[in-house]
Amino acid sequence: MNSFRRYFLPGLVFQSVVIAGGYGTGRELAEFFLGYGPRGGLMAMMLVSMTFWSLVCAVAYEFARTFQAYDYRTFCRRLLGRGWVVFEITYSVMLMVVLAVIASAAGSILQETFGLPYVVGVVGIMSAIGFLVFEGTGIIERALAGWSFVLYGTYVVLFVWSLATFGPEIAAALRDVPVGSGWMIGGIRYAAYNVAIVIVLLFPVRHMTSRKDALVAGALAGPIAIIPGFFLLLVMAGHYPQVATETVPVNLVLEQLGSRGFQIFFQIVLFGTLIETGTGMIHGVNERLASTFEEAGRELPAAARPLIAVSLLIVGALLAQFGLIGLIARGYGTLTWVFLVVILLPLLTVGVWKIAHATPQNA
Repeated sequence: MNSFRRYFLPGLVFQSVVIAGGYGTGRELAEFFLGYGPRGGLMAMMLVSMTFWSLVCAVAYEFARTFQAYDYRTFCRRLLGRGWVVFEITYSVMLMVVLAVIASAAGSILQETFGLPYVVGVVGIMSAIGFLVFEGTGIIERALAGWSFVLYGTYVVLFVWSLATFGPEIAAALRDVPVGSGWMIGGIRYAAYNVAIVIVLLFPVRHMTSRKDALVAGALAGPIAIIPGFFLLLVMAGHYPQVATETVPVNLVLEQLGSRGFQIFFQIVLFGTLIETGTGMIHGVNERLASTFEEAGRELPAAARPLIAVSLLIVGALLAQFGLIGLIARGYGTLTWVFLVVILLPLLTVGVWKIAHATPQNA
C-alpha cells in the first residue's frame, strides 16, 4: 500500500482531475488532436503530451517534496517569491470557468440521460463534492483513485467493443489519413493547457520519502493520465472525420455501438469524473487556505471546507446561467500561456536549480 501511495496515487489523482468533461466526452481530444488526423493525433498525444506531463510532474513532485510545499500557495511562494500572486489570480479565473462547466455538465447529463430537472444534477454534484471535501484528504485520495479504476475499466470495455465492431474502420483511418503538420505543437498545447492542475494536486506528495519516489511517480503520471485518452482517440478514429465536428464525440461512438444500457452507464461514469474534477480543484483551494491558517497558528475549521466548496460551485453555476462562462472561456488560451510563463518555465529552470542546490536536510 505504501508503494501504491508513493508511485501510483499522484498519477491517479492527476488523471482524475484532468479528464473532466472535455477529455471524457472526447471534445478536447477532437479539438487538440484530431485536427492532425488520427495518426498525427496519436503521435501528438503519446510522444509529446505524455512526455511533457511526466517531465512536469516529476519536477513538481520533487520540488514539493524537497521544500515540503504541499499546497499551491506554499509551492508558488518557494518558486516565484512575490510573483506567486499572479498564479493565484490566474488559477482563480480558471477555477471559475471549470466549475461553471462542471455545474452545467452535471445538470445536462442527468437531464438528458434520466429526464431529471437540470437543478437536480447541479445540487447533486454540489452535495457529492461538499461531502468529499468535508471528509478531507484521506477519503479524497481513496475516492479519486477508486473511481479511476472504474474509469479505466469503462474505457477498456469501450475500446475492446469498438475494436471488435469498427476495427477495419479504425485501421483504415490510421493507415489512409495523412499526418497533419504541426502535431508536435498540438501536443505541447494540450499538455500546457493542463499544467496548472499539477501544482494544485500536490497533497499526495506527502507520502513520498525520497527523490526516487518523486521521479518515479512523475514518470508514471504521464502514462496514467493519458492512457484513457489513447483508448478514446483510437475509438474515435473509427468514425473520422464526422466525429471531429461533434459537440460530444463520445455520444456518436456510443450511439453507433447501439447499447442504451452502456450509454447510460458511461454517462454515470462521466458524472463521476465531474465530481472528481471539482473535488480535486476545490480541495487544492482548501489546502492553500489550511496552510495560511497554520502559519497563523490556527486550524481551518472543518465546516469551512464544504462551505467553500458549495459556495464556489454556486458561483460557477451562476456564471454558467448568465453566459459569462463563454466570455471568460474565450480568454482561456491566454490563461494557458500565462501558466506557461508563470509556472512552467520557472519550474523547469529556477525550480530545477533550487532542487539541485537544496540544503542536505531538504534533499
